Parts: sequence; structure tokens; C-alpha cells
Amino acid sequence: MGSAIHLYALSMEPETRAVARGLRRRDPELLDSLIAQYEYRLYRYLLYLTGRPETARDLFQETWLRVLARGHQYDGVTRFEAWLFSIARHLVIDLGRRKQMQSLDELLEPTEGGGAWEPPAPDGVSPLAQFAGQEQSQQLGAALAQLLPVYREVLLLRFQEELSLEEIAGVVKAPLSTVKSRLYRGLSAARELLEAQRS
Repeated sequence: MGSAIHLYALSMEPETRAVARGLRRRDPELLDSLIAQYEYRLYRYLLYLTGRPETARDLFQETWLRVLARGHQYDGVTRFEAWLFSIARHLVIDLGRRKQMQSLDELLEPTEGGGAWEPPAPDGVSPLAQFAGQEQSQQLGAALAQLLPVYREVLLLRFQEELSLEEIAGVVKAPLSTVKSRLYRGLSAARELLEAQRS
């Protein structure tokens, strides 16, 4: 198992180092490519954290400005998306502090509209696949919106963004054991909510 993780890390290394070099040079083509690659995922993450499309759009722009300004800080060892989501999360927390909120949890409360809004999927997803998964997606979105924010965030990072547990721990600045606990509790709570919806 450990060797598989090591091989995966080695296969990622050239790409991440190339990104790190490009960010240090402030390469505009690289930045355009990164924005195109992560646009949907980053916006969706910010939208789930804030629950407000306008706020998510503003923070989306600010995240990329930070990437440009602080590109020299990216080490090229960790996956770029983990670093990107960490920047975005810090901006959400900063916004909460500016609004004099007590914690990230308050900013992450569901909006009055009910369930979380899902941005349109990037090109390449067939209309048939979108239609077939729409009802299940709505049920899952409604269940996620009811979870405590700390559980919802870990579930999103793990299953939508496909970050490893170690990467999630780096993004949320929590011990690995805390991330595992939040993931387990979040999955249990989501399962209960989905079962309640079906009955």
C-alpha cells in the first residue's frame, strides 16, 4: 500500500514541479490553464462553503489573485488542488472574520433557499447522464445542506474533490485523526438523512 502511494507521488512530481516553476515565473498561459482546469471545482467548493453565488464568485476571483501573488509559495510537492482549496478556505474564514462572525460554522449555515445550489457541470457530461443523476443529486445535495459545516466540508473535499485524508488535513488545518472522525460522523449523518428522505 505504501509503495503504491509512493509511486503515485512520484508520477505526480513532474507535473506539480512544472506548475510550481510556472507560478514562480507568473506564467500567464499556465494561470489560464489552471483556471480552466479548476474553475468548476473551485467555484463549487466556495459555493458549498458560503451558500451564496455572489460571495462564491467574489471569493473565486480573490483566490486566483492570491494564487498569482503567492505562487512562489507553492512547493511543487503537494498536489496543486490541495494548495488551491487551502487558499480558498482561508479567504472564506477571513470573510467571516470581517463580518465579525464567531466561526467558519456560522458562515457555512445553509441559506434560506433550502438545499445547496449546484453549478452547471463542465462540458463533456451528457444530458442523459445529467438527467439520470438529477434526482439522486438533489437528494444528496439536500442531505449535505443539513449536515454540520465541518462534516459537509470534509465530505466534499474527500468525495467531490477526491483529496486524500492527508491533503484534507492540510486544507482544514486539523490532525489526521480529526479528519477521519469528521468523515466517519459526516458519512453516518448523511446516511441517516438519506434513509429518512426515502421513508
